[in-house]
Amino acid sequence: MQDVMDDRGHRPTLRVARAVTEVFAPALLAAVMPIVIGVASVSPVGNGLGWALVGALFCSVVPNTLIWWGVRRGRLTDHHIRVREQRRRPLAYGLLSVLVGLSLMIGLGAPRPVTAMVVVMFVLGVAVTAANLVWKLSIHAAVAAGSAAVLVITFGPALLVTAPVVALVGWSRVRLRDHTVAQVTAGTVVGLLVAIPTFLVLR
Repeated sequence: MQDVMDDRGHRPTLRVARAVTEVFAPALLAAVMPIVIGVASVSPVGNGLGWALVGALFCSVVPNTLIWWGVRRGRLTDHHIRVREQRRRPLAYGLLSVLVGLSLMIGLGAPRPVTAMVVVMFVLGVAVTAANLVWKLSIHAAVAAGSAAVLVITFGPALLVTAPVVALVGWSRVRLRDHTVAQVTAGTVVGLLVAIPTFLVLR
């Protein structure tokens, strides 16, 4: 009862937290980041955009279509898969989808920056999948931190302004009681440790 009363007193912050969680959801970032990198790093722009859309298809559209299907069939609680034990199969299918996309991109000679971004998403997926076998690490925080790191590498120190966004995403997950501070912090660290060396080496 006390929790209900507390939430009634903080409904504006709950609405903000829900909005942040949806706007910066891993699915959206996984779709947007290849496009941003493709347009910014590849010339002509059309070539970069075309390959970026392939990356977005296999990193976001296919995996999240499967998640939505699982929700509709009642196998998953929601599209953020709040129950850790339900995450194993969707994460595995997501990794398979990204791997198929990567195989096509590498085999057909996709531009290195776009391929590097998709590899970042794949390695992040492997890391969070392994962690979530035993602990509910925040995928939101991991993908947000990894995306911010790639933006800084690509566009320079000016994009350090994305750091508060990463913190805001972490706050939203804790505010909604979907994660603890430790889970969000761990996700952020994993995102940075995966994205920075992977993108620097492969771009």
